[in-house]
Amino acid sequence: MIASDNSQSHVRASEVIRRGGVIAFRTDTFYGLGGDPLNQAAVQKICELKGREGANPILLLISDLSQVARFIIQTSEVFKTVSGRFWPGPLTLVGAARPELAIGLTAGTGTIGVRLPDDKTVCALVRACGGALTGTSANLSGEPPARTAAEVRDYFPAGVDLIVDGGEVTATRPSTVLDLSGSEPRLIREGAITRDALQDFFQSTRKD
Repeated sequence: MIASDNSQSHVRASEVIRRGGVIAFRTDTFYGLGGDPLNQAAVQKICELKGREGANPILLLISDLSQVARFIIQTSEVFKTVSGRFWPGPLTLVGAARPELAIGLTAGTGTIGVRLPDDKTVCALVRACGGALTGTSANLSGEPPARTAAEVRDYFPAGVDLIVDGGEVTATRPSTVLDLSGSEPRLIREGAITRDALQDFFQSTRKD
């Protein structure tokens, strides 16, 4: 079922999530598959929908900064500095995962990636659904990410309980993924925020 992105569909989406279902929605980059990250059955369903074998972690979208502590054990000073500069925005930050998180989220890495989207409507939907949702791209493994609600429907004619139609995405690149779980920042994926922009930022903070 496809529903326009509004307060009514947010209520319907929250009901789906509460029941352990899966929604698809426009994020601040591409369309994503949303489920309750603390519901192992929902996480497993998303892995099965995408046709992945659990080799890759699933990133999370959060509605505000207070949600970080639900998923990351402890945020370092570097994490706080980077998030203070680039959030909200298309930067997924990886930290040490709380041990109770589903293995499908972490893929056994012991880490979890979270992002605060730079989109008030997306944040409102995430907030309505409990403050955090899985945000893995809405596509079959190995295929391009969906850019419209119709593309999501084509990828998943069954299995997605609700598609929230937020219009066609304008993003051209996915989020950048930066691992801050170790002693030094490590760029996992260069996306909307470039490697050069991150390097310039770290150089400026070291000078300060």
